[in-house]
Formats: sequence, C-alpha cells, structure tokens
Amino acid sequence: MLVEDPELVAALRSGDETAFATVVREWSPAMLRVARAHVRTHSSAEEVVQEAWLGVLRSLPGFEGRAQLRTWVFRILVNVARRRGRIEERVNAELDGPTVDPDRFRDDDDPYPGHWRDAAAPHDWGPEPVVLAAEFQAALGRALSALPGRQRAVVELRDVHGLDGETVCELLDLTPANQRVLLHRGRAKLRSVLEEAIA
Repeated sequence: MLVEDPELVAALRSGDETAFATVVREWSPAMLRVARAHVRTHSSAEEVVQEAWLGVLRSLPGFEGRAQLRTWVFRILVNVARRRGRIEERVNAELDGPTVDPDRFRDDDDPYPGHWRDAAAPHDWGPEPVVLAAEFQAALGRALSALPGRQRAVVELRDVHGLDGETVCELLDLTPANQRVLLHRGRAKLRSVLEEAIA
C-alpha cells in the first residue's frame, strides 16, 4: 500500500506522472466501490472515479494537508458520486413505468394471470454462457465484491485502506452506529465465506 507523506504530495504537485499513476492504480478500485454505493451502474461508477481524478488534478494546488491526501481524494469522489446519484434519481423518476409492455402478459381473468401470452413469450436463447472469471479471483476478492454496496464500501475503507470510523462516516454520510453495523455485517459475511473456502 502506498504510504502517504509530504514527498508524495510534492511529487503529485510537481506533475510526477509515475507518482500519480501509482496513486490512481492503488486507490481507484476502492474508489470504484465507494462510487458504486451512490450510483446505479458500474459504468456510472467508473465515470464518477474518472471525474473525481480530474477534480483531484484541478484541486491539488489548493490541497492544504489538513486531512490525509487519501481522505481528501475520497471526499472529492463522494461529492462527485452524490451529485451523479441525485441526477440518476431524477432521470429514473422520469423513466418509471413497466420495462416490458403489460399487453404481453395474460389478464387477471385468465386461468394463468400474469403469465406470458403465447404469442408474446420471449424466445429461448439457449444455455447462458458460463462465466469463468470468478475462478481466477481470490476468495476474499469474490466475497468483498459480493457484499452490498455500503457494506463493501465501509469494509474496504476501514480494513483495506485503513481509514478511521469517523472519516468513513463522513465520506459515506453514515451515523457512527450505522457504520459499525455495516462493518460488523460485512466482516461477518467475509469471515463465513473464507471459512467455507478454507474448509
């Protein structure tokens, strides 16, 4: 894990591309998970992370060092993610309604109400493709990815990136009690998955 120190901040401010690439590589996965807790899709979360890094580049000359660099970066990320999340909520409110045309389903007075009409049933596309990517991931990585968004974000920020509870509460807009519950539940799920993997 990258150690934060004044030399790192100085390197970033001086435009050291290697230092910036290292920070982006090490922090972006966790940033993606935090962003995912605020937006609806993975691609939106990726855009949020990119926008946050651009914000970091623009704002770095004004970084005063009152917080750790990582905490400051994550605050920028959360602000971008919340703004994007609010926009997505407004857009989704406009798109409310059935995803599939209700006329494709049988009426309430039919012997099988709510089932597909014969002529409107979806076509059988055959067996679903087998996804083998999970076989190549470590058990902990799989378990962490499977956690619900906020649990994953809290566990990652606390246990992977070492942020304290107060900072995590501020970044994710949680009460201390909620943060503790999310951390406890996330750790418990990870523990049970790891126990099964080791057994």
